[in-house]
Amino acid sequence: MAVRIAPSLLSTDLGRLREQVEAALEGGAEWLHVDVMDGRFVPNLTFGAPLIRAIRRFTDAPLDVHLMVLEPERYIAEYAELGVNVFTFHPEATVHVQRHLAEAQARGMAAGLALNPSSPLVLVEEVVGDLDLLLLMSVNPGYGGQNYLPATTEKIRRARALLDRAQSAAALEVDGGITTDTIAAACRAGADTFVAGTAVFGQPDIAAAVRALQRACLEKV
Repeated sequence: MAVRIAPSLLSTDLGRLREQVEAALEGGAEWLHVDVMDGRFVPNLTFGAPLIRAIRRFTDAPLDVHLMVLEPERYIAEYAELGVNVFTFHPEATVHVQRHLAEAQARGMAAGLALNPSSPLVLVEEVVGDLDLLLLMSVNPGYGGQNYLPATTEKIRRARALLDRAQSAAALEVDGGITTDTIAAACRAGADTFVAGTAVFGQPDIAAAVRALQRACLEKV
């Protein structure tokens, strides 16, 4: 099974952004994960277009953007123009979910939906055929450095079964508390893409930390 590590820029030292991003990519990270929060859908305010624009000045690595915002459709056109590769939002944050997935794809981005720990899989069942990615939050979103919620592992199994029944090639991503100790269970349950913040950028050797996550997953599948 292929394993994709998407380091979360929420945990970077912004004063060393380029250096740390390049170290993560050197370690084998395939995507860069950008959390966009509006202080309304989640209790925090974080990155937006200025950071995405800054990243694009020094790398063409795929940008995996997770919007924890109300009315995410307002950002589809702008983020496509900025070079975002994966556009993921929460179904509870808008009304016309399928329309927005289709618009993101029409503008050249992969389109995904994200589910909070308490959000049931039924929220994506009717549009599973439209998904390029399904993101399961393994913490309550808003802040980095939280611990992985063990109940997520069974939810990953059910999500994998849902995607398999639909014959979907969508990536199954997990975000929250991913470390070398927790990634194996999520990997065995069927996830293939892992967002890690502190476990990457909080380590003295960022490239080695990415490789350690990949190894911890693959050795225990």
